[in-house]
Amino acid sequence: MGKIESYAPGSFCWADLATTDAESAKKFYTEMFGWTVVEDPGPAGIYYVFKSDGNEVAAMYKADPGVPPHWGAYFSVADVDEVAAKVAPLGGKIWGGPFDVMEAGRMALVQDPQGARFSLWQARGNIGARHGGPLNNFCWPELTTPDPAGAVKFYSGLFGWKTKPESGVETAQYIEWINGQTHIGGLMPMRGDEWKGVPPHWMLYVSVADCDERAAKAKQLGATVSIPPFDIPNVGRIAILSDAQGAFFSLVHLTAMGQPAKA
Repeated sequence: MGKIESYAPGSFCWADLATTDAESAKKFYTEMFGWTVVEDPGPAGIYYVFKSDGNEVAAMYKADPGVPPHWGAYFSVADVDEVAAKVAPLGGKIWGGPFDVMEAGRMALVQDPQGARFSLWQARGNIGARHGGPLNNFCWPELTTPDPAGAVKFYSGLFGWKTKPESGVETAQYIEWINGQTHIGGLMPMRGDEWKGVPPHWMLYVSVADCDERAAKAKQLGATVSIPPFDIPNVGRIAILSDAQGAFFSLVHLTAMGQPAKA
């Protein structure tokens, strides 16, 4: 399997889970995706690092009291202090940092103008996810927001991202983020009553060999299938789930990219 050695600035590079029940979550995700776990004790508690084929894929930690379970997205930057300084002028907010994470790197916790949260990561000893295989990794971050035009202005200013389509984002059904020449994520506009009560957020997708089979497995393991598997033409098959503690994530089989049909 491929191993990732570096990330260009502005790339999605890491995901970690804040959970209220680490043992239950560890059992769920290892059985769900075949991940192994390495426990890394630190000043703030144990950081559980998930691995696939021996390479880091994601992590989890015990959430602070009152913090709902959720998966968080990290984006690579060359200088976290420099990028963090752009957040407030662009209408966002820094709610943590920048601060050092021992020898691993330096980070900041950010909230965009619409309320979606994410992290900036300046790598030192740890670049982020190294698992580069086609399956069982976080392959796509997707911003869900009620103000796509405002979000495009913010993230383009922060990371230099471009979009597809380049214009008409106010009416586009879906928007892709482009970092340099690489399509690195998406933007889902929140339009219609079905989004009522849903806060802006980054949704993370895990690549799987069989979306239907994994969704059924997740349900057996105690997850909730919020949106059953469905097809998106020229993309693949997708399902939206939440684990037993309530953290949302998505499954995707990327048929359009020739993803393997078997693990």
